[in-house]
Amino acid sequence: MSKGSTALPPRTGSRQPAKPKKQKPRKKRSVLKTFFGLLFALLLIVAVGLAYLVFKADNAVDQISAPADTEVVIPAGESVKEKAVAMLLMGIDARSHGGGLNTDVMMVAVFNPNSKSATVVTIPRDSNIDVDGYRARKANSFYADFYMNALNEKKLKKEAAYADAKQEVRNVMSELFGIDIKYSAVINFQGFADVVDALGGVEVDVDMRMKYKDSADGTNIDLEEGVQVLSGDKALDFVRYRKSNNGKNMSSDFERNARQSQVVGALTDKMKSFDGVTKIGSVIEAVGANLTMDMPSKEIKNMMTTYLGMSREDITFIPLEGTWRSPYVYLDDTKLDEARAALQGKLAE
Repeated sequence: MSKGSTALPPRTGSRQPAKPKKQKPRKKRSVLKTFFGLLFALLLIVAVGLAYLVFKADNAVDQISAPADTEVVIPAGESVKEKAVAMLLMGIDARSHGGGLNTDVMMVAVFNPNSKSATVVTIPRDSNIDVDGYRARKANSFYADFYMNALNEKKLKKEAAYADAKQEVRNVMSELFGIDIKYSAVINFQGFADVVDALGGVEVDVDMRMKYKDSADGTNIDLEEGVQVLSGDKALDFVRYRKSNNGKNMSSDFERNARQSQVVGALTDKMKSFDGVTKIGSVIEAVGANLTMDMPSKEIKNMMTTYLGMSREDITFIPLEGTWRSPYVYLDDTKLDEARAALQGKLAE
């Protein structure tokens, strides 16, 4: 008879009262074996999964980080895992049917490793930005203008021109907010959509009926009002929506910024969920293919490990506000001062 049988061997058959006492420890050992067997299998799966993710993360980090020949040694105490850092985040409309280098999404963020928290200021794309040393223009045109200048006037090659443009936009935003913005990140809109899809969609509250079609660049936005789970393309439509073809349900830059913050917060929370953790490999692939940063690869890994557990509650979103007078948004000085103080305060925590 097999070990797994519940019957006892014949030699103990005459000692009926002892049966329960002898079965209990064997049953307990069997349950423990099953439990530890499953635990071991689970740990093995996790270990293999982590090794797989580390490999993919390394590849992704190599793709998105600064070229090796431009990396510098980070002095002791200056790493992002030890010291607060300010970053410029830009989203570019790089669709196959149109778009260009205009940064329709612009955010300045400060991450602090002591409090494991961040402050993010969203900048309306049409903001009139006027700082010392630079010609005043719309916020979303700086990157494209600097890139073309680097190509045509400075005679830089393509990759060097991109790097020069990011540096110049960092300089502008550093001057605007009175902080040292050390790094920048550029993600194209397809990357945003791919990350949302990799996580199985994102739940948001669509604040109005959104319907707009433009055959010239392939835009076809059609969203009903209300709470719903959006795919990557639909989430992109949600954060980009500005107007309808019939002139109704128009949307301001300020409302767009609020939607961007809502989606970023929802994605942050979803990444922390069990379902999100199981899909992190796909997220890494999506990010690696669509994001570039002028940060050394080691520092990117430090960012990943330092802020891995951050949730929506740890991020303070501050949308800049102002007055629309075509073709610009003129920022409210009081709100701008509050944003400056918040970013400077987060750096000093």
